[in-house]
Amino acid sequence: MKYPLKFTAGLLLACSTWGCQEKTVPQTSAKVPQEVTIAFYNLENLFDTENDPNKDDEEFLPTSESQWTPERYAKKLTNMASVIEKLGDEDGPELLGVCEIENRKVLVDLIAQPALANRGYSIAHFESPDQRSIDVALLYKASVFKPFETEAIPVELPKAEDKTRDILRVKGTINGDTLVVLVNHWPSKRGGSDESDPKRERAAQTARETVDRELIKNPNARIILIGDFNDTPDSKAITGTLNASKEIPAANRQLFNAFGSFPDQKKGSYFYKNDWEMIDQMMLSKGFLTNKGLHYIPNSATIFESEMIKEQEGKYKGSPLRTYAGKKYLGGYSDHLPIYLKVETR
Repeated sequence: MKYPLKFTAGLLLACSTWGCQEKTVPQTSAKVPQEVTIAFYNLENLFDTENDPNKDDEEFLPTSESQWTPERYAKKLTNMASVIEKLGDEDGPELLGVCEIENRKVLVDLIAQPALANRGYSIAHFESPDQRSIDVALLYKASVFKPFETEAIPVELPKAEDKTRDILRVKGTINGDTLVVLVNHWPSKRGGSDESDPKRERAAQTARETVDRELIKNPNARIILIGDFNDTPDSKAITGTLNASKEIPAANRQLFNAFGSFPDQKKGSYFYKNDWEMIDQMMLSKGFLTNKGLHYIPNSATIFESEMIKEQEGKYKGSPLRTYAGKKYLGGYSDHLPIYLKVETR
């Protein structure tokens, strides 16, 4: 079902997606930390090994050319969890947006990994209509973040037959302050600029309309957009349509791109043709840019650049250590580096 759905807080904590049956990990009664980490990680094709007739998952099966076996899937989960537990601080992120995941099952398997099992993560997720059969999701510590609305927002592309990921909208509270999280995975640049730019323009329009609906209800709303935007901070879709700037915004509708200045430092989250690109980003509304209540900690935006998730030798030394290079199995992590920032509570 692709209609936006809303849940009560009690139901969402028990089950964060339509029709799911898995139980979330038992929650702790931990005190809300003063600093809260919000992170994002493109998990690069986190597929299970089971054939789903409703998904285009034939590439990720034990019988496929890539030989995606249960052992390789288990290693991928271990690798992902070993990174996630280190994002922000020793407790890991309180909120983590992810993309390139096949379904809810892989998320359940991920948060059950020994490195994450005691962190108290719950899941917000919907199935997307994406042609590659991948979704976005939000993992969150229910002891810190209290969702009361969740919604899958379709991105209608110029060609009706083209399908992409929904934008996941989750609204909840931290220490009584309300925030809105929008998890994005915009269409790739496959097919070149003429083919792909209009697709990301539609994604930007959809995200912008969602932000504006929140600002109409509350001009001081705390809104954060996180994701793989498949565009750099200076692109037309981001600076124009989305209206996000690397400068602290002067207008109420403008968003602050916390990762907008990273290209000036030759830094990025994705390595392409021997250059770093900052395509994983986070944008904040003005409501986050005060010293009152829940607010952004200046200069806390960080790319997680641990050597353990990078190539150690050869032509691509220093670039992200992937799970596959083409069809060659490397046993690595992801082709993206994770990012995070911190907000402070009252």
